[in-house]
Amino acid sequence: MAMTTTRLLTALALAPLLFAACASSQDADAPRETGPPPQLARDVPPPAPSDGGEQTDPTLAPPDVGGPPANAQRLQSGLATRVLRAGTGTSHPSERDRVEVHYSGWTTDGRLFDSSYQRGTPATFPVNGVIAGFREGLTLMVTGEKRRLWIPANLAYGDSPKGGAPAGMLVFDVELLGIVP
Repeated sequence: MAMTTTRLLTALALAPLLFAACASSQDADAPRETGPPPQLARDVPPPAPSDGGEQTDPTLAPPDVGGPPANAQRLQSGLATRVLRAGTGTSHPSERDRVEVHYSGWTTDGRLFDSSYQRGTPATFPVNGVIAGFREGLTLMVTGEKRRLWIPANLAYGDSPKGGAPAGMLVFDVELLGIVP
C-alpha cells in the first residue's frame, strides 16, 4: 500500500511539469494571441477620403463635418458649400420645383440625424418645403450633382429648436437625382 501511495504522490507532483512540457512543444510554432482578435474586413468601415470629398459609405460623417474647409464656397447668407461630384444636367431647380434627392445629414459632432440612403429610397419634396439652407443649396445644383452643405443654425432649425430637431450648424451631403415635373 505504501508503494502505491508513493507512486500516486510522485505522479501527482510530476503532472504539472509533464503538462507544461507537452503544451509548449506541441504549439511551439503556433502564433500566440497577444491582444484582442483582429476585426474582420466587414467590421471595419471604409476610410474617409483624405480630401474630405465624396464618401464610400454615404451615411458616415465626413472628416470636415466640424466646419467648412478653406476650399468651400461661402455665400453671403452664411451657407458654405462644396461640389463633391459634378452633375450632368444644365438647369437648376427653382423654389417652386419638386426634386428627387438622396441625402445624409449630420450635426457637427458627426451624429447622423437623417438619411434617405439609410432608408434605402430617395426623397421627393418641394424645394420650398425644406429649411432655408437646404433650399438655397438645392438651387445651386444641377441633376447628377453631389454637394456638401454646411448650414448655419440661422438657416437650419436654430440653436434651440423644438420637437427634437437638431440644433446648431448642420452638414448635409445632397445628391440631386432629378427635378420632378
